[in-house]
Amino acid sequence: MKTHALLIAAALAGTVSVGASNASEDDSTGTPSYRYGMPLHVAKVISLTEPPTVECEVVSAHMKYIDSAGRPAQITYRKLSEACWLQN
Repeated sequence: MKTHALLIAAALAGTVSVGASNASEDDSTGTPSYRYGMPLHVAKVISLTEPPTVECEVVSAHMKYIDSAGRPAQITYRKLSEACWLQN
């Protein structure tokens, strides 16, 4: 039950943070931020990175990929941290 409540809270926090940001680029890196429904056309993923954390929380992750036209691209997105998979 505690995990379920935590996941709901994290999802709501991510929704609020995405809704509050109308900018199409992440201010710190200039990388576009993913928006729900945004077409990506990923042909090949090059790398997936996220900041290390020991807490189960919503973090900003970064994906570098090759798009369907063969051009390199990158995007920032919000997700639950890897620590969430290790906690009960």
